[in-house]
Amino acid sequence: MSLFGTIAITDYRWYHFLASNPTREEVNFWTPSSHWTFRAPEFSPFLFKLKAPHNAIAGFGFFVRYAALPDWLAWDCFGEGNGCASFDEMKNRISKIRRRFDYRGDSPIAQIGCIIVVHVTFFSESQWIPQPRDWPVRTLRPTRYDLTVGEGKRVWDECLSRVRVDLPKPTGVDTAVVQGERPRFGSPITMRPRLGQGAFRVAVTEAYGRACAVTKEHSLPALEAAHIRPYSKEGPHDTRNGLLLRADLHRLFEQGYITVTTDFKLEVSNRLRVDYSNGRSYYPFHGTDIVTPLKEQEKPTAEFLKWHNDNIFL
Repeated sequence: MSLFGTIAITDYRWYHFLASNPTREEVNFWTPSSHWTFRAPEFSPFLFKLKAPHNAIAGFGFFVRYAALPDWLAWDCFGEGNGCASFDEMKNRISKIRRRFDYRGDSPIAQIGCIIVVHVTFFSESQWIPQPRDWPVRTLRPTRYDLTVGEGKRVWDECLSRVRVDLPKPTGVDTAVVQGERPRFGSPITMRPRLGQGAFRVAVTEAYGRACAVTKEHSLPALEAAHIRPYSKEGPHDTRNGLLLRADLHRLFEQGYITVTTDFKLEVSNRLRVDYSNGRSYYPFHGTDIVTPLKEQEKPTAEFLKWHNDNIFL
């Protein structure tokens, strides 16, 4: 059975910065424009190819999601996982690239393309892998390769030989195809398919259509991705454990003054009135239906909602 992955060209500076901290669980492989989208199966291999003069595969990870985001939100979600030491450095790098191809945004707030990659491994220069011999010379776009035959197989086998991982199962792919070999460098790494904090925030924001589940507010700076069961309390970075809420509602949710029932209705605790002699802005929402994601697999689960009802709600 075939296993398809993506080989994408990256800038040496992005690689070098991130390779200096190889323990990062997620990175943002960004592009300076959101004009081109990117699609691939969830948790499919994503390989980083340095451009000339290096022309080598310098690491790999697993694709989880693409989103077009304002630069400030990409920085809020991934920070130095964007391959830059500061937001100002990231903005300057984006601006320089855009000037080179006379970029003109098609919306008031220019967005960047964000390809989110998890469980990343970067190779030292001595471990770099020669790029595929059949790499299309003029392409700058991410290129799809069958990793079970030809040059795709050679490159992928060499990636796996550098670090052993228990690989996640990409959509529609037999896990037998993607098992790693014995490690040549370092200790085995056990990898479980999961999102990081930044990918969780992006996934929840997109699942709710960039609107607050309660108020339908669409102003992105005012919205936050809330864990229903907190991460500190063994709640996963999973869209089904998330709600997109206006910042003030997120704070009330965390403190237990509001909750969402298993039938997706908002409840406002009487304690808000007792503790603060107020709450009139929030009690009108009591008993109203929240907006849930369109995809069934992204909706909050009864298990997480009940946990919040029983353990956090006052």
